Amino acid sequence: MKRSRLLLFMFILFAISPVLAQQKTPLTRILFVFDASNSMNARWQTNSKIEVARKLLIESLDNLEEKPNLQIGLRVYGHQSSIKNGAQDCNDTKLEVPIGYNTNNWIKKKINSVKCQGTTPIARSLEKAANDFSECDNCRNIIILITDGIEACDEDPCAVSRALQKKGIVLKPFIIGIGIDESMIQSLQCIGNFFDASNEDTFADVLNVVITQALNSTTAQLNLLDINKNPTETNVPITIYDHRTGEILFDFVHTLNHKGNPDTLYLDPLYIYDITAHTMPERSLSDINVTPGIHNIIGIETPQGDLMIKIMGRTNDYLDIKALVRKKDSMQTIFAQTINRTMRYIVGDYDLEILTLPRTYISNVTISQSSTTTVEIPQPGVLTYKPQTPGYGAILKEENNKLEFVIGLDPNTTSQSFQLQPGRYRLVYRSKSSKESLFSIEKKFEITSGRSTVVEL
Repeated sequence: MKRSRLLLFMFILFAISPVLAQQKTPLTRILFVFDASNSMNARWQTNSKIEVARKLLIESLDNLEEKPNLQIGLRVYGHQSSIKNGAQDCNDTKLEVPIGYNTNNWIKKKINSVKCQGTTPIARSLEKAANDFSECDNCRNIIILITDGIEACDEDPCAVSRALQKKGIVLKPFIIGIGIDESMIQSLQCIGNFFDASNEDTFADVLNVVITQALNSTTAQLNLLDINKNPTETNVPITIYDHRTGEILFDFVHTLNHKGNPDTLYLDPLYIYDITAHTMPERSLSDINVTPGIHNIIGIETPQGDLMIKIMGRTNDYLDIKALVRKKDSMQTIFAQTINRTMRYIVGDYDLEILTLPRTYISNVTISQSSTTTVEIPQPGVLTYKPQTPGYGAILKEENNKLEFVIGLDPNTTSQSFQLQPGRYRLVYRSKSSKESLFSIEKKFEITSGRSTVVEL
């Protein structure tokens, strides 16, 4: 049993550990924070807690010999000052072995020599541990805290841990509780990933699991779900963020393989993730945890359909027209879509503002799953107006017995052309040389799709 467990553990340790398969493998740096407070002298099953912890940690270090992309260090607390007459030294924490390569023997020697005599300054030890990790561009900084007690110095280790994670100094710490009373567990769970080692055999298993998680990634697939909750959507850009820091971890275009399954992602189980699917509008998931050792399934609801906005008749002359697409009853523009181009949107109801002259408004356009909604607008006509002299004025559209402003005239030219939607219009004009309103000229005209109209003044 013990041999099979060791072989399995060794196999996992040699597995690849990138965040994504194509990314460069990061350097993993593990800092063991070891409890050497007075309570570790207490009896625990076959021996004292300190002797059991020493033995099992040394066995684990033997399994880590010469692992690539791995550095290890050791911080100890409670071993320098003894508790006398109720007094305690809350600064009793020290980096005994700096983080580096080939430190295993040094760590073993230090663990075997420590004397358990002091208090339990967990918060102070975590705070000091922030400086134990030097700057690094591609590193996973991990703390593994082994303790039999809770904070004894009236400080808040949970707040310190959250601050270290938010600053990106360390990933979520591991806490292994040795014979912890159930009433104390809650105060340790908020620090990070808590594992309760209630007996020696459990402690051995937990220590192996923690180190395995610290060294390796796990697999996941991201399902983009359609309206029926089936994972049929794909070809969407995806961005994955570190939930605590907001840092972009990686981005890619979602793909389905030849079997219709999403590509496998290799995710670090120590991160908490935020995921954004760059659909229109975007869909996001927050605070995502992945479970080590299994193939995780993550689903985002991204049901999509297509929208085509067309101009009737010959359209080559009008391809620069845009349409502002908004969710129904919202003024926030999702996208400025080019006429005669199909674009994909999340299913639902939308309002369109098409930048014709005058603007065309179409409300309550429904986008349905895996289908194309086509919206057609009339082909414009062309107006050319030719005054004898430049002047001031505007084009107004007649609508429901009212005149609506369409566009102003250029007062510095004697000939202009406009693409106007079909309808009845008026052109109001006054020469620049005329200084009285009574010299204004009004011309009525009608625009027909695909035809030219000339107004001469």
